[in-house]
Amino acid sequence: MNIFQTEAPPTTPLFELKRMGVVMCSDDKNPDEAMGVLNPATARGPDGKLYLFARIVAKGNYSRIGIGEVIFDSDGDPIAVQRMGYALEPTEPYEQNEHTAGCEDPRITFVEPLGCYVMTYTAYGPVGPRVALAISKDLFTWQRVGPVKFSFMPKYRVDFDLYDNKDAYLFPKPVLDPHGKPALAMIHRPSNMQGRGHQMQILPHGITETRASMWISYCSIEPAQHNPSALLVWRDHCILASPCEAWEHLKIGGGAPPILTPYGWLTLYHGVSGHMQHNELHQSQVHYAAGLMILDVNDPRKICYRSVNPILSATVKEEREGLVPNVVFPTGVDLRKQTDGSFDLDVYYGMADTCIGAARMHLPNSELIPLSPPSLKV
Repeated sequence: MNIFQTEAPPTTPLFELKRMGVVMCSDDKNPDEAMGVLNPATARGPDGKLYLFARIVAKGNYSRIGIGEVIFDSDGDPIAVQRMGYALEPTEPYEQNEHTAGCEDPRITFVEPLGCYVMTYTAYGPVGPRVALAISKDLFTWQRVGPVKFSFMPKYRVDFDLYDNKDAYLFPKPVLDPHGKPALAMIHRPSNMQGRGHQMQILPHGITETRASMWISYCSIEPAQHNPSALLVWRDHCILASPCEAWEHLKIGGGAPPILTPYGWLTLYHGVSGHMQHNELHQSQVHYAAGLMILDVNDPRKICYRSVNPILSATVKEEREGLVPNVVFPTGVDLRKQTDGSFDLDVYYGMADTCIGAARMHLPNSELIPLSPPSLKV
């Protein structure tokens, strides 16, 4: 039974976000930040502090991944970020192309079976954007693993490595793969466009949805525990979700990494509406909004709940005016337990591809308890 099913639409949303304001904007005096700071990953370090990994964009769309400590006020609200340099800069061939270079839009998950942080990011290289990985024990020293390869599946009759791919992140705990075996899982967003110049749309065999959708793929645990390079091979690709509501009619993609609740995996995602202009790097006639999904705790291919309406849309000035107007783009979350046993989920998101904002979702203690799936023993 779907625990979220009701006979009539609820009068108030099940999940609400309250804005807390801007926490980071570009420094006008720093040429590295000429085109904005945006779309950050977040993670708590071994020291308990919250660190933010923003995409830092210089002139020419040259992107680095910065690192900074989040500063909180006396009430525990995030108010600023103290910059601490860069976690990754585009130094590798798969992060560079003839026009520019980029390490973009990171997400960070502490993957418990591996005992380390895994950063997924977009490597903007010679064949377009693709998913790449880096790992760390402490959040300050990062070791590149390389660009991800998606294993060929004969039933689809396409090479997923020829698709542009973005918006990837890992689950922190094992889930069951399509064969019923514990595995690592990654949500990602292939584009359905193949070939240099993006001139051909080639759909996987049996897939009729032409719009970019969210997919899920799996990686074997034991090989990755022995050798990080095993994290580069992902298999058993399954379509997870496609656009269905008006606010996401152009495409959808992953947002912030999942957290575990008694109902299942809670993950934010983004939806895009409006009009897409071809051959434009920065789209000006689209609207990005954020929604929420709950995925089954053991088999995340099963969606238990999905937002009918967005839980965050571009309404304030910083979200409506910027390099790409009308954008909210959630990429980082921070789960914070309160003294009464309830939880606050702080969401960090890009604002109009220019600044970074924070919003908060309050969840009573009966609705969010960090649990380990009892059926999975790895």
